[in-house]
Amino acid sequence: MKLSEHKDLKKEILALPVKEKDKLLLRLVAKDKVLTEHLHFLLLEDESNLNDRVAFIKKEIVATLEELNTTPKTSAKDTLVVLRKLTKQINHFYKVTKADFEAIALKLEMFNAAPMKFRFKVHSLTKNHEQLLANYVVKAILMVLRKVDKLHQDLQFDLKEEVNSLLAKVYGSYIEKTAASLGLPKQID
Repeated sequence: MKLSEHKDLKKEILALPVKEKDKLLLRLVAKDKVLTEHLHFLLLEDESNLNDRVAFIKKEIVATLEELNTTPKTSAKDTLVVLRKLTKQINHFYKVTKADFEAIALKLEMFNAAPMKFRFKVHSLTKNHEQLLANYVVKAILMVLRKVDKLHQDLQFDLKEEVNSLLAKVYGSYIEKTAASLGLPKQID
């Protein structure tokens, strides 16, 4: 049941005494971990806390992908698992902070550090992990590019070099055919 579909219920909730509304609000917030974390960030944290959160995720990206890049038998399957895990972490960061620019910059850093060339293949009868990774990376980058387009021009300019570096990396790897077929540009202006 959606509140927007029940206008009478909405009116009755708004008519409740303040003390009653506060109790209901606190009960509802307690049931949603992301909302609780978002309110904590919004009400109790400041710019330095945002910078700390960004630094923590950057450290995770660097450590995780450095380990992946130095492992001699890294495969597309390993890379896909790691990228999904890191993306989930960045998406959670965005849900909590609503910091568009920082979330985009973190994703660009993650994809720029991710391996795109593999010496070993994981053989599976049902899945082609190289193609799964290619599709995942290209679709994720397309989503990032849409978000970059929505940013202010000055912020777009700040990300331009990193975006073009990532696009060059993609078009210099086996992902090139998938990128072209899904309409990923070779560079942005």
